Amino acid sequence: MSSATAPAAGRTTLAVLLLVPVLATLLLWTFAWPAARTAPRDLPVGIAGPAAAADGLARELGRHEGAFEIHRYEDAAAARSAVEAREVYGAVVVTPAGPELLTASAGSPVVAGLLREAVTAGAAGGGTVPVTDVVAPPAADPRGTVLGAGLLPLAVAGAAAGTASLFLGLRGARAATALVGAAALAGLAGAALTHSWLGALAGDWWAEAGVFALTVLAVGATFAGLATLLGKPGLGLAAVLTVLAGNAFSGMGSAPELLPSGIGLLGQWLPPGAGGQALRSVAYFDGAAAGGPVLVLSLWAVAGLAAVVLGGRRRRTEAAPAPVQASASPATPSPSASAPASAG
Repeated sequence: MSSATAPAAGRTTLAVLLLVPVLATLLLWTFAWPAARTAPRDLPVGIAGPAAAADGLARELGRHEGAFEIHRYEDAAAARSAVEAREVYGAVVVTPAGPELLTASAGSPVVAGLLREAVTAGAAGGGTVPVTDVVAPPAADPRGTVLGAGLLPLAVAGAAAGTASLFLGLRGARAATALVGAAALAGLAGAALTHSWLGALAGDWWAEAGVFALTVLAVGATFAGLATLLGKPGLGLAAVLTVLAGNAFSGMGSAPELLPSGIGLLGQWLPPGAGGQALRSVAYFDGAAAGGPVLVLSLWAVAGLAAVVLGGRRRRTEAAPAPVQASASPATPSPSASAPASAG
């Protein structure tokens, strides 16, 4: 090794030694910190029944300061409709025989268990509270683990599509077309696997395929769009937004309201969190509350595709050769014009 290359090799070794611990720390913080701080924060919960009894129950839940966001309903039917519409995660119905709990474990098994513990602890004499699971996941996936586990593969598929379109030399409209086509095929494959084969999803097949496709497209367009605008740093930024923070802050393992303040909300504005919530809505709740997440995914997809198309046009414009300027010199006279006239 020459004396000139030795300092460069030393700097590279030092950079690796410093970068790996920093990256490991960042990954551990991103995934472990939200999990370690899981607790209810303004968790939407319904209460239905006579005013006097419902007020007492609301005060009991209010002892957990900042934990629950109480919604009041006239009767059990209204409370059930709110649970099915994803307005609340569950509801307590006060009856003459005591409180009854309505849950939706398809919305979040963790929240359903948390509500059972909280309502049972507040019941008079510590008695058993009847529980009705209004929206339960399919029997093939009773804990809803398939939906949560499928979020990372969707982000990876989108990242692969966006990155591959660039490394294969696709630009502009061709890259956008490839991204849309790849996302559509990924959506069909995702629905076939999770719904038709595993039986883990129970909603409309085509709606599920559409959400799968839109999620992959949102991630893929983000990768391709940011790389078109920023180059290689754009790929790193896209990886942080989608694969890293997007999955860690999605709340799919529990619920966005159980994550630290602000983190759960941020996660719903990133493609994995929005895709997971949209898929949960169409798979278990007949599409209730899917509008917001679908809008978020659409914004990411449109913005990314626009960056890809406009970036491709800009590159073509910059690469186009300059028009050839016409010569300003006088035209060369033709031989016939320059030859002397012959004598008569």
